[in-house]
Amino acid sequence: MGDTGHALAFREAVESGDIDAVIDLLHPDVVFRSPAVFRPYEGRDMTAFVLRAVFEVFEDFRYIDRLEGDGTHALVFEARVGDRHLQGWDYLVFDDAGLVTELTVMVRPLSALQALVAEMGARLGM
Repeated sequence: MGDTGHALAFREAVESGDIDAVIDLLHPDVVFRSPAVFRPYEGRDMTAFVLRAVFEVFEDFRYIDRLEGDGTHALVFEARVGDRHLQGWDYLVFDDAGLVTELTVMVRPLSALQALVAEMGARLGM
């Protein structure tokens, strides 16, 4: 499938709202770096737990661009959390089998990140 095809599969799963398909694309030892916490989440189960909440929090989510590097991809997105509009990107690293080994999410502006943190905290019991 190649790296571009792997990124497309991830994008399509997210855009269709198919969280189970997204989780199936995660390597068992995936490392997820959140924009809100210092330490990364490690492993498919923990990452899936967080991503399920993200799917509930983001509204009007859509990818607007894609950037490619050597074995890496960044998917640029826009979304809303309550009345806060945000921009961000999902930075993805894939293994040879097409599984996501690293997922780093960045979000701006700060006010939207703060709204995201508050909503995620409420859903994750933090």
